Amino acid sequence: MKKQALYLILSFSLFYSCKKDQDPLSLNEAYSGGETTVFVSGPTAYTFALSNLDATGLTKHLEADAIFSQHFVTAPATNFGGLGPLFNQNSCESCHLRNGRGNPMLYDGDIQTGGLLKIGLDAQDVHGMPLPVPNYGGQIQTKAIFGQDPEAVISFTEWSQLLTYSDGSQVQLNKKLYQLSTTYTSAPSNYNSSFRMAPPVFGLGLLEAIAEADILQNEDPNDNNGDGISGKANWVYNPKTNLVELGRYGWKASNATAEQQSAAAANEDMGLSNSYFPNENCSAQSNCQTGLQSNLDLSTENLELMAFYFQTLAVPASRNVESEAFKAGKIIFFEAKCNACHSPTFTTSYHPISSLSYQKIHPYSDFLLHDMGSDLADNRREALAEGSEWRTPPLWGLGLSKVVNPKVQFLHDGRAATIEEAILWHGGEAENSRNFVLQLSLEQRNKLLYFLNSL
Repeated sequence: MKKQALYLILSFSLFYSCKKDQDPLSLNEAYSGGETTVFVSGPTAYTFALSNLDATGLTKHLEADAIFSQHFVTAPATNFGGLGPLFNQNSCESCHLRNGRGNPMLYDGDIQTGGLLKIGLDAQDVHGMPLPVPNYGGQIQTKAIFGQDPEAVISFTEWSQLLTYSDGSQVQLNKKLYQLSTTYTSAPSNYNSSFRMAPPVFGLGLLEAIAEADILQNEDPNDNNGDGISGKANWVYNPKTNLVELGRYGWKASNATAEQQSAAAANEDMGLSNSYFPNENCSAQSNCQTGLQSNLDLSTENLELMAFYFQTLAVPASRNVESEAFKAGKIIFFEAKCNACHSPTFTTSYHPISSLSYQKIHPYSDFLLHDMGSDLADNRREALAEGSEWRTPPLWGLGLSKVVNPKVQFLHDGRAATIEEAILWHGGEAENSRNFVLQLSLEQRNKLLYFLNSL
């Protein structure tokens, strides 16, 4: 046992390449969210408030929870009206199931659930976002209020490839190629599309509390250190402040704050105008001329509550952190240099919600953009994010994904049925790490997956 412990320590001294304050064998890694962490591992693991939230904050969180689960209806309802006229879902929880990932695309007649299709032209607006597609905007809405036609049905074909490990075992990787059918009017052919799954929403407040400088210190856009990793920040326009700010949220880090992320989703996914986006998501279209209100659909108070809910959702604890299997899997994670992008540890700075301040957290992300290669590219540019670049998603809570929602799949478009498949889709800056994993034995692969499933 002593020899095994010594091997673990020596291995990390050889392969450890993170910041000095990141201890790979930290005994307190179970506290993924610092003092905010909740120790729950069942289907409701993502649904709890920060464990250190005071009574006033908890009361507000419960009020915000009601907004998150509220089903909005059509105007002119007195309460929670203004849905649509075009939309994808009528509540936040319809996409973020138990605050986790959305379902893969399902069919119920002509209705799609669990994801959405972003669209846009190659050209960008003054803020660097794709110009909207004429008659369709920037996102396909597959539902409409009574009397209006949805924009389209999203259909797909499937494509697959085989990857072979060094031991001869194979894994089939599948992805869907999406297209529009049953469109309400003719659609142009010169647009880019990107299918997106709803991401988890827990821990967003902690991400907001990380100091900008701490994220930027990991930038290396020109790969000056020669390690093949060239992470860069996305700088995005915030309509509330009228400033360009560090992007932290979304698959391409296209929103700066939890409130901006909430406002964008409310407008694009539910058709709710708000203080950030006061115009309807389809105001110039022929199928978007009824059910409109003169005032904002989502009040500033309710938008702030939506954001507060996301900000105060707790991260579940990592499990098995004292076990030899966890430590062995983590060694392989570092040997594969996955930690070069999935940076384990940050310490938050001041945040107006005091519970989020000065917490040592383990998100396993650098929150920067990385080129992930042609297989994952969607050719959609968002501010400084190129078509093959994606923000590193946090890995905390990863192992509970299928506990919370057994149907869940992984990556931005839900193409990966398992965590193993998600790893094998990595390319670009992560290609060397993917190739390292392909050389592992079955026993080593199982150790790596044990570690990831314990986060």
